[in-house]
Amino acid sequence: MRYPEGGGRTAERQAFREGIRLQAGQRFAAGEKTATIAKDLRVSVRSVERWRRAWREGGMEALRSAGLANSPIIGNVQFAVLEEELGKGPSIHGFDDQRWTLARVQTVIRRRLRVSSVATVWRLLKRHGWSWQAPARRALERDVHAVELWKKEVWPQVKGSRRRPGHG
Repeated sequence: MRYPEGGGRTAERQAFREGIRLQAGQRFAAGEKTATIAKDLRVSVRSVERWRRAWREGGMEALRSAGLANSPIIGNVQFAVLEEELGKGPSIHGFDDQRWTLARVQTVIRRRLRVSSVATVWRLLKRHGWSWQAPARRALERDVHAVELWKKEVWPQVKGSRRRPGHG
């Protein structure tokens, strides 16, 4: 992790990281060595080298934050619309069965919200408290009574004892 205190995706954490880069920029101007800056700021030498290169090319402004690299395209209002659509079920949206897959959710996002590229559907759903669920797969012909009977009567005979005969 680049930043020892974490590196969350909040505006506060983003400002914190920008502050570290700006401190490094002041130290570049003072002529300090890369290794010293890295040690004092508790970041990698490689990061300081990258910041120094950016500082040389663009000054202090180049060290400012450009925002989150993968900021969500879908905001809270749009997600509320998406949740409403997902609540209607997959069949309303033309799917054969009642399973929501990531590809299907992405299709609904494209159709209903008119957002063409959502590469991280899972992250979007997780960020809003959704979790994955695997349906229990059971045969339509399953006879629960017959299964229980088999477990009680047949399985103990099949399983048998672990001891070999004559070794008791």
